[in-house]
Amino acid sequence: MLEPHPDPDAPDPVQRRAIVVEITIVLVVTFGLSGAAALLSLIEDAARPGGLADQQVALNPTRSLLPVIDLLRQLLGVLHLLGWAALGGYLLYCSGATLRSIGLDRLRARADLLAGLGLAALIGIPGLGLYLLSHQLGFSVTVVAAEPDAPWWRLPLLVLTAIANSVAEEVVVVAYLLTRLRHLGWSANRSLLASALLRGSYHLYQGVGGGLGNVVMGVIFGRYWQRTGRLWPLIGAHALIDCVAYLGYSLLRGRVGWLP
Repeated sequence: MLEPHPDPDAPDPVQRRAIVVEITIVLVVTFGLSGAAALLSLIEDAARPGGLADQQVALNPTRSLLPVIDLLRQLLGVLHLLGWAALGGYLLYCSGATLRSIGLDRLRARADLLAGLGLAALIGIPGLGLYLLSHQLGFSVTVVAAEPDAPWWRLPLLVLTAIANSVAEEVVVVAYLLTRLRHLGWSANRSLLASALLRGSYHLYQGVGGGLGNVVMGVIFGRYWQRTGRLWPLIGAHALIDCVAYLGYSLLRGRVGWLP
């Protein structure tokens, strides 16, 4: 069984157009436009002297020379991501979905935690290897996950950012998009491919390796949700992967030779 919930009745032409317009607006406002911007960044970096391997991208750059303004802008970025998640969740609610139907009902602590840890290991460990290999081959930029010599509040803020990222991506790219594409009558596999390609697109700023790795992540995460209907493990796994990347980079940069 690939879908956790029964398909709705086939929409009439007016409803179908409304769903298409809704999905288009959501993607333009959120991750679709980010995907287009990431593609432009990939092309620009590849065209620079030295190619992708000589370029750097900061995941969480300082946004002001004034620490207080930097902190406030970082917090606004977190609220921005949570706003995207709220938009996807609200539109799902308007379409008749509930927290239970998208897998955000009461947390099943043990089962969801174990599933999240398993997914994090399944994605995170090979993902690190893919990044290192693609960087060595010149297919990825150098990803600066956290800036050195940052003030003390940057570490808890990185954790908060990781959580906001995970909530926004899994609600919009998995729960919202897969549900609304199913409402259009798309098959499970076709919807899954669209979701995975979207996830890969807005990571292209990291290089080809980052894009491909996130397509694989999108396939695994999307299929898990289609089979189980549980979104909490995806949010937990994604947050853990990002936290390990941000905090691990802060601790290991300059101390190990294998980290670019």
